[in-house]
Amino acid sequence: MSTSTPLQDGFGRVHRSLRVSVTDRCNLRCRYCMPAEGMAWLGREELLTDDELERVVRVFARMGVTELRITGGEPLVRPGLPGLIGRLRRVEGIREIAMTTNGVLIAGAIDALVDAGLDRVNVSIDSLDPERFAAITRRDDLARVLEGLAACERHASLRPIKVNAVALRGVSEPDVLPLAELARERPYVVRFIEVMPLDAPREWTRQAVLSSGELRAMIGARWPLEPMDPERASATGTRWRFADGAGELQFISSVTEPFCASCDRLRLTADGAGELQFISSVTEPFCASCDRLRLTADGQLRTCLFAEWETDLRGPLREGASDERLAAIALDAVSRKGAGHGMADPAWTYTGRPMSMIGG
Repeated sequence: MSTSTPLQDGFGRVHRSLRVSVTDRCNLRCRYCMPAEGMAWLGREELLTDDELERVVRVFARMGVTELRITGGEPLVRPGLPGLIGRLRRVEGIREIAMTTNGVLIAGAIDALVDAGLDRVNVSIDSLDPERFAAITRRDDLARVLEGLAACERHASLRPIKVNAVALRGVSEPDVLPLAELARERPYVVRFIEVMPLDAPREWTRQAVLSSGELRAMIGARWPLEPMDPERASATGTRWRFADGAGELQFISSVTEPFCASCDRLRLTADGAGELQFISSVTEPFCASCDRLRLTADGQLRTCLFAEWETDLRGPLREGASDERLAAIALDAVSRKGAGHGMADPAWTYTGRPMSMIGG
């Protein structure tokens, strides 16, 4: 298998984006992600080293990956992160490196990260109210996050800065308009994300989801919104601008407006009764144009955020596998990627690893 073979799946999707988790550890304990006491963290020996990460990225870059997103856990708790980003920046073929962070530690790190080659940053902040922020994250760190956002603003190359906000029914309603207003006042694109079933305590329910449609209605009643063209075909969120031109919002509708936009499957019941279920196209596509792969901090390749299976790269890597062998393993995994995650089915459940162990 040539290391230059494109990462194309059975549905014709070519994968050019790789999310690289550098740690499963986090300095927050967000209620929709992990329990208050934290997790059983991976041992240091289980994590891919900087050398191993660089080698895997080089293999994927030769197969057409051009974009990296550094994730965690919280990526900034990994020592020496600017140095690692500098190494990945020098990999031939990598055109963009982004990072998703909770923002707690970014104020003191952003200068070194940008100097190393960081191109874009997403900062997660679910509330601008100190008490609600502390209730959601179980940490009193809002001031540090806001300081980190201000530090990011000093770097024009990072603009627009993206702010991620997970929406929880019964919790987030008071925060919707203040967060949306950030996009009107600061150089931020605020992205509202429906809460997903990736929490370690397994407490997620569909009733907890505050839908993108509801969020848009809340915001639109105060500031009328207009739809925008997507950033690219594989974008995860839909784009909306304020009608008065004051800024941009995005909505990631993982639950209420399912991803598999081009699905035209029919279902026949097992008893032959002939019942057909039509799964129609939806308004906010995702899976049909997905070009993303995920590498976990312990070296497992995931072809979908909600995949129930992973492909081990760490084992072959440490056993001395050639680049050609690693490329063949990756290509085989991508060839088995499904059409979508199936979350639209009311009976759908997820039993895989939680978000902190996957990488966002």
